[in-house]
Amino acid sequence: MSWWSEFKQHYLVRFWSPIPAVIALGILSTYYFGLLGTFWAVTGEFTRWGGHLAQLFGANPAEWTYLKILGFKGTPWDRIDGVMIIGMFGGALAAALWADNVKLRLPSTRIRIFQAVIGGMIAGFGARLAMGCNLAAFFTGIPQFSLHAWFFAVATAIGCFAGAKVSMLPMFRIPLKMKKVSEATPLEKNKQSAKMKFIIGSIVFFAVAITAITRSFDAPKLGMAMLFGLGFGICIERAQVCFTSAFRDMWITGRGLLAKAIILGMAVSTIGIFAFVQTGMEPKIMWAGPNAIIGGLMFGFGIVIAGGCETGWMYRAMEGQIHFWWVGMGNVLGSLLLALCWDGLAPTLVNGYEKINMLKMFGTYGGLYVNYALMALSFALVVWWERRFLAKKSQYQNNHQ
Repeated sequence: MSWWSEFKQHYLVRFWSPIPAVIALGILSTYYFGLLGTFWAVTGEFTRWGGHLAQLFGANPAEWTYLKILGFKGTPWDRIDGVMIIGMFGGALAAALWADNVKLRLPSTRIRIFQAVIGGMIAGFGARLAMGCNLAAFFTGIPQFSLHAWFFAVATAIGCFAGAKVSMLPMFRIPLKMKKVSEATPLEKNKQSAKMKFIIGSIVFFAVAITAITRSFDAPKLGMAMLFGLGFGICIERAQVCFTSAFRDMWITGRGLLAKAIILGMAVSTIGIFAFVQTGMEPKIMWAGPNAIIGGLMFGFGIVIAGGCETGWMYRAMEGQIHFWWVGMGNVLGSLLLALCWDGLAPTLVNGYEKINMLKMFGTYGGLYVNYALMALSFALVVWWERRFLAKKSQYQNNHQ
């Protein structure tokens, strides 16, 4: 086997191990902040997309309070978050094509479409209420030393637990259809089709990369953001990084591998963000109020019902899973709904609550140590839950033998 064939098989066709992939995402997101001055986030931009959708119906979203907070100027092509997300979609599509993992797959039942839209809307609404999703209010929010991200993370875990219980109800279970066969059907791969998809994937990759580099000549930050998005998209698709799976699998099956990978990724990112902050950069801090807790509960519940978080639905949509196109639509609509309701919710849930920077609350190094202590505690709790779950499962099996 040539070096190229070996490289292609190991890194472009096979799925990646989640731990090194999520650590790589943590490093990428750290440099994203250091070079561009903002954090890796997606739902804020999806809210702006909802604003553009509202414009088609004669609305003036530029005057909405929530979109004034986010900033609503130009098009996605003119915004850092916008071009980064375009890069993410391109990277995820390229990675899926390289691995021959693109195929149109329809939802198995109508109830799945209902789950996708309603769950997506609940998650989108909750994410924007908390000022961030599994990225800005969790994976990239915690390394920013924003206390609201810890409120959101705990609430999301609880929301996912509730969502897991509801998703196991009979009405949401997909009925199995048994089919009698005379012999096993061999799994066949169309080598010609796989080769063509690999070529198309390479075209997508280089098209996005060249577009980003070209954009860098007149808008360096926008071009850089698109290149980062390309890297983010490839990583999440090849490693199948979905925060829904991290929480849901832990509650339902006791598997905590992805949850531990996420904590390690945040731990790696934290020290890098801390270093950039010491040079004078301002971390992104959001309100640590009831909005973060209620938003986290809604987000956790919604992503489990829908079957995917923001990163999860993005790469799965690029793989051709139609269900997640509906999830994405629900996310945008839910975010838009929150923007419309913000003036009624903010006085109670947001206004009057502070944006708490842990580096100021506990002191420069105290905030760093507290952040790492909370991550260590989280890691220990995941390990404890895994062992407890497996022990109970083993005991149950022994009692029913």
